[in-house]
Amino acid sequence: MQEPRESEGKDAVRELPAGFPDESLVTPSLRQFVEIKRQYPDTLVLYRMGDFYETFFDDAVKANRLIGITLTKRGKTLDEKPIPMAGIPMVSLDQYIARLVRMGESVVIAEQVGQPQKNGSMERKVSRIITPGTLTETSLLPEKADAILLSICAAKRKRSRTGKAADARYGFVWLTLSNGDFRAEEVSAEQFESELARLSPSEILVSDALKDELRESHPDLVVTSMPDWHFDAEHGEKLLKEQFDLDNLDAWGVTGKNEVLAAANALLDYTAETQVDMMPFILPLKLVDESEFIVIDPASRRNLEISSTIRGDRDGLTLFSVLDGCESTMGSRELCRWLNQPLRDRAAAEARHEAIETLIASPDLLDAFVEKLAAMPDIERFSSRIALGTVRPRELASLRDALPAAAALAAHLANRPETLFTELARSLALPEEIHAQLRAALLEEPAVLLRDGDVIASSYNSELAELRALRDETGGFLMQMEVRERDATGIPTLRVQYNKVQGFYIEVSKSYADQVPMHYHRRQTLKNVERFITPELKAFEDKALSAKERTAQLEKTLYEALINTLKPHVAALMRAAHALASLDVLAALAGHAKKRGWVRPQLTARPGINIRAGRHPVVETAIEVYVPNSCRLEDGRRMLVITGPNMGGKSTYMRSVALIVLLAWAGSFVPAEAVQIGPIDRIHTRIGASDDLAHGRSTFMVEMTEAAAILNQATDRSLVLMDEIGRGTSTYDGLSLAAAIAQELVQTTRSFTLFATHYFELTTLAANVREVANVHVSAAQSKRGVVFQHEITEGPASRSYGIDVAKLAGIPSTVIRRAKAFMTSLEKRDAARSAIQPDLFEEGSFLTEASSQLALEEPQPPEEQVETLSPRAESAIALQDRLADLDPTLLSARDAMMLLYELHDAAELERRKALESDE
Repeated sequence: MQEPRESEGKDAVRELPAGFPDESLVTPSLRQFVEIKRQYPDTLVLYRMGDFYETFFDDAVKANRLIGITLTKRGKTLDEKPIPMAGIPMVSLDQYIARLVRMGESVVIAEQVGQPQKNGSMERKVSRIITPGTLTETSLLPEKADAILLSICAAKRKRSRTGKAADARYGFVWLTLSNGDFRAEEVSAEQFESELARLSPSEILVSDALKDELRESHPDLVVTSMPDWHFDAEHGEKLLKEQFDLDNLDAWGVTGKNEVLAAANALLDYTAETQVDMMPFILPLKLVDESEFIVIDPASRRNLEISSTIRGDRDGLTLFSVLDGCESTMGSRELCRWLNQPLRDRAAAEARHEAIETLIASPDLLDAFVEKLAAMPDIERFSSRIALGTVRPRELASLRDALPAAAALAAHLANRPETLFTELARSLALPEEIHAQLRAALLEEPAVLLRDGDVIASSYNSELAELRALRDETGGFLMQMEVRERDATGIPTLRVQYNKVQGFYIEVSKSYADQVPMHYHRRQTLKNVERFITPELKAFEDKALSAKERTAQLEKTLYEALINTLKPHVAALMRAAHALASLDVLAALAGHAKKRGWVRPQLTARPGINIRAGRHPVVETAIEVYVPNSCRLEDGRRMLVITGPNMGGKSTYMRSVALIVLLAWAGSFVPAEAVQIGPIDRIHTRIGASDDLAHGRSTFMVEMTEAAAILNQATDRSLVLMDEIGRGTSTYDGLSLAAAIAQELVQTTRSFTLFATHYFELTTLAANVREVANVHVSAAQSKRGVVFQHEITEGPASRSYGIDVAKLAGIPSTVIRRAKAFMTSLEKRDAARSAIQPDLFEEGSFLTEASSQLALEEPQPPEEQVETLSPRAESAIALQDRLADLDPTLLSARDAMMLLYELHDAAELERRKALESDE
């Protein structure tokens, strides 16, 4: 990280956090731990001591609380205070770090370097800093998701003439270290939340001035604050030029964009610090424009369950999980990006459609793709680790074995006419020297870790081959030398041997000692033998005794050199990885479309949505029979008011329309018989009811906040889904708000809108507003209750069936009868009185009148006289309800017999009561 500039007057010496003593109060062995902690006060420090990574003082207490490692004590400080300590075994380090990072913690690793000092201490050096947004290790990263580091810089807010703050503006710059993707965007206050949701960053860098605001509004995100001086636009421009060897940034379009440059400076500073000595591979900065993607606000992403469920669970059933038939993890990540970032570029989306259509029409080509892709490792992440110098031997071996399959795929695509396939074939064209280098350098099955040895092939380096021979073939060498020396000297008792005390030696019995050649130097004299050493044997001894250590050192040197030869090819490897991931996505989408009978959507220049027999892409996989439905939205029919019973499928229908639109513009086929979709710039949904207790907002407040965002952001090319707006308040308030919002959407905003409601009064909009049409979810009444047909039909619904649904849910029959009585009374009152909202507490209100009729078991038609039933009639109806609620198929023979006796006793009791009353 760059040093603070003097002009800012910032003291570079950081204070230790509470709970840590000063360096002067600890022993030499812990002094460096405290020094490192001073540099990284907000980070957990893991301090290598032998085979453990230890934590001390408050870090030890924190680690014990977070991951449950044993908390012990290690002596005392010089002022007699005990030193808490907790350690992690070296072999389990990655496992524990993964747990800490998932909790949002950052970790500093301090490794041992050099040799122990006279006082017993050993120097430590920070080898890496691991934070949620800077993960590169395969074992720490989620396989099917990226770790994104986002830097945010807020513009200095100006005041208007009225004294109010002008619209806020932000610079967003983000980096994915695992693939080098480096992007920036200028974001308005209106875009802030939707862009934050689209990126879903693992860690956010903000200035000290912005940290409290962001942490309060997004407590679920990992927010790392940095001193304000890191957000320096001038230095950011200079740093970008140095990093990418440029004279100016005009080609990137960021010149003069101070918020972007300041955010970039902070991000590059942070990346340099966390990666210590190695800067990762970073692609040239790309300035993103909002118009590239369809905007999906956070509530809509949650409601549509694109890659996580409404509860935020990534392992639940989602659009991504249903479509993820990718053979590689990098393909799965690319699919997730496609679904979360549907395009606005019609040509790009249609290129994907064309490729999928080709694969469906060519089963042999699709099978070949799947076969080759199944052998693909995570080349994207291996490439980023090559740039950092942390790639493991087995990863390079997997890369070596995958390159021929990549070349075969490129050959398959070389002569294809499809535009996208042609582009991908070019990206797959890798230099042959990469494969040749890996094939020559690596053993067929190298060790997992470099320190385990046996990684580089002996044939790759003659010195390595000799050292391995010395290490592995000492016995053979001694036998060969013994035979050779016997022949040369003519001494039959000569032997060449080795022991740990004397090393290598030539042993001759004393009777032949005077026959040894002049170049034999006496090493030891024993009772019956003399032991000698020759220059050749001495040279072999020096080599053999140090062969293992020298082999490991040479292998490390050769391995590092191999990585250095691969680093210039990282950009090409990344392009190939992206191409392979895209092919994997296309193959997965083609396979799913073929299996489920999905069709190619037609993207048109004319605004509108026309879906024939559409289906929900997730729900159709979870049920046996799905009832498809159509949807037509166009000029003259921009809003559908959807009525019908609860449980009838209104929400599923609306979500299916939104997901079909999303899939079409993401480049996928869609679940329908035919689809034509025009340009869409945004997808907004207001579905479901939930409160926000953390921010003190009621369900109704959350509902109105989301509705306000839609009204302020939607355009005439937006798709809006509104479900039961206004239900969180009184009937007339809710109805009034729903009507006003509907009218605003259809007449002012002119969005394509699906408006589901139980306010039947809203169906009159169709008669008064040209752009509104009524549709309803059909249902039928049977002897056993309401039957949902899940079919969307033109026209308004005749009734809501709310009480019938309540009965299906298990509401007691007495409550159901009371509800029907209330409803009858309310219907009579509405027919007799004006539409002015009554006071529920005034005498003669509908609630008071309905309460006087609680004895009614069945509501009577308004024109009929309502009679009070006798106790015997009530008992008969109660018995009837009980029998109707029984399921005879679930009764055992014993239960049925007991029930029969019980009913017989109850009937006998009622008969006696009747006889007594007659007497």
